[in-house]
Amino acid sequence: MTDSISLPLADAGHLAQQLLRCQLFEEAEGLLGRILQASPDHLDALHFYSLLCHQQNRLEEAERLIRRILELAPGNADAHNNLGNVLQSMKRHEEAEASYFKALESYPGHASAYNNLGVILAGNGRTEVALEAFRNAAELNPESVEFRSNLANALRRSGKLDEAVTAYQEAIRIDPGHEGAWKGLARCFLLADRNDLAVQVLEEWLRLQPGDQSIQYLLEAYRGANTPDRAPNAYIQKVFDGFADQFDTHLEHLGYRAPQLICTALASLLPAPKGTLEILDAGCGTGLCGPLLKPHATNLTGIDLSVGMLAKAEERLAYDSLVQAELTDYLGRHAGCFDAVVSSDTLCYFGDLEQVLGAACTSLKSGGYLAFTLEAAADGDSDVKLEPSGRFVHRHSYLSKVLADAGLEICHYSSDTIRQEGGEAVTGHLVVARKKER
Repeated sequence: MTDSISLPLADAGHLAQQLLRCQLFEEAEGLLGRILQASPDHLDALHFYSLLCHQQNRLEEAERLIRRILELAPGNADAHNNLGNVLQSMKRHEEAEASYFKALESYPGHASAYNNLGVILAGNGRTEVALEAFRNAAELNPESVEFRSNLANALRRSGKLDEAVTAYQEAIRIDPGHEGAWKGLARCFLLADRNDLAVQVLEEWLRLQPGDQSIQYLLEAYRGANTPDRAPNAYIQKVFDGFADQFDTHLEHLGYRAPQLICTALASLLPAPKGTLEILDAGCGTGLCGPLLKPHATNLTGIDLSVGMLAKAEERLAYDSLVQAELTDYLGRHAGCFDAVVSSDTLCYFGDLEQVLGAACTSLKSGGYLAFTLEAAADGDSDVKLEPSGRFVHRHSYLSKVLADAGLEICHYSSDTIRQEGGEAVTGHLVVARKKER
């Protein structure tokens, strides 16, 4: 018996591709390395090795491998497209855009390049040009649910609601389980002031997935009745795990300011930063607050329900520990542990704040600070209202009462724009409250 077998290079390349598809990365990398050792300019091996590096976030290696492909085959449209994807991951957006255009110059029928180009153009606010790119992608590959859904999103954002409805319906025909298409279709009807049709869409979706807590929660938000106390854990995990990779880029386009605003407000009440405080980032997301809080902290802990968001937060290298946990439970189990608890854009997934604010107070040391943001309810709204976005809005009078009941004194309050949404400013409560000293 021998320890190895010999394969023709073509068969070895095919086997490496299968290993990649099965996410057997170590085995695939070993085989690809052997192929390239035998044939350094093997295009398929270079291609699959670059895909492996991209999947493992080894972006510089992926770029180097793809550029080698393009040295050998300058007109390789797939390589130009893949290079654009890697450059996009490296946030080199202008270079990525140029790579997609080169892919289309090499092969004008490259549907993925059109779709990827549309994503970049839409992110830069070039809506009409992006829309044309998405149309081309969907026409070239009409059965791609990704391309059809991206086209529908662009149409909705352009205000072309009738076309968007048709595109979302096509996406659902292709893949009845496509969450984004169902949500987008309901959103279209809401924007058209047809809340009745939006509710029908969500009811139909729930019939296809009976018992789904996330769909049921959205349905309650659209109906405006039987308001739950808070968003289900399953809903938060699903939304943010699916959104983690695009989260920071998306918020940049919304002019998101909540982390900077609330951390600045807290810093104005803290001593000069000396790295001496125990601080909790409660609902840390991708860690936008982390670098702002770290100068004050001897120990900075981040918690979140979403594993995907925690993975992104870890990349910032700002946290001493990151924990997957439900917020209220974690706070209640860490009595008297923290000098400051910060929660940026997290408590908007709680309607009734009594329990979570009580737990926050419990977690603070005597004289410790709780700093947080909430979305402000409009004049005439009830104390607490669940919006179709799945987020709660709160009135200032309600907020003041529950803070006092929890044993927290407001040290700072302001009302400010925390982001833009749909072209309109979203007003938030910015609050820093202190636990009464004993």
